[in-house]
Amino acid sequence: MPRKESFLRAALRAGSHAGSRAAPYPGALQGHGSLCRKGPRPVIYIWSPGAWRRMFIIGHRGARALGPENTLRALRRGMACADLVEVDLRLTRDGIVVAIHDATVDRTTNGTGPVKGYAVEDLAGLDAGEGERIPTLQEILGLVHSNTGLVVEIKEPGTEAVVVSALMEMMPERLFLVSFHPASVATAKKLLPGAQAGLIYSEETGDPVALARSVQADLILPRWDRVSRELVKEAHAVGLLVAPWLLNTEDDIREALRLGIDGFSSDDPCAARRYLEGLAAERPVRQASPGGA
Repeated sequence: MPRKESFLRAALRAGSHAGSRAAPYPGALQGHGSLCRKGPRPVIYIWSPGAWRRMFIIGHRGARALGPENTLRALRRGMACADLVEVDLRLTRDGIVVAIHDATVDRTTNGTGPVKGYAVEDLAGLDAGEGERIPTLQEILGLVHSNTGLVVEIKEPGTEAVVVSALMEMMPERLFLVSFHPASVATAKKLLPGAQAGLIYSEETGDPVALARSVQADLILPRWDRVSRELVKEAHAVGLLVAPWLLNTEDDIREALRLGIDGFSSDDPCAARRYLEGLAAERPVRQASPGGA
């Protein structure tokens, strides 16, 4: 099945300023904005493959296609449709946890320089797109608390204790602690054993399932082109969930469902939810014994 996420990445790169929205692209999930679901999100069960499976949707960087990434605006839009919203976490010069993907502010704000070179009050003066600011983790927790699950990606090894300390002040309804760094996953799980921890990867890692188990992870988050039916079966055999990134087209979502994944990240969780709801309506649950996530 052809992979089409590159169309969205190209559109995002073509934006004229930080936080600009992507234009529609061939094969994209269509429709969002005012059509997003409000209030509690019902569980979606999909027949895939050969059994009812509960599916969850993660809003990537909040909802990157619907608002400036990692901002409160993107998070609000993602929360309308996603089961969980994801943010990338780094520390400021004065040790405050903030949401920003890159190590520098250059790409996503009107400022320049490394994030760790700014005090939090100085970051607050930058425009992160559409008049949004770079939010602190406390602000994010206040927004999502008891409303939506949260996926926090630890970008910087060695910051796990600071991140977990902030999280413990206001725990979301469901929490995934995830990282590309295996040591960060292991440390976060040790500090907060009640949360679900996940290993993200994009390159060849040898045996990702064994690596995830060695750091006490509960799920793996492979880049979409790293997913195979064999990987999903192996992960499920040892109790790991599989939640790939990024799935931004109907073709990719159909293929992921065929492979038996448990959830996925999308830049437009509202369009992804409507598509899944449409599939679920074609084969409604009657006498289900749901499995999966």
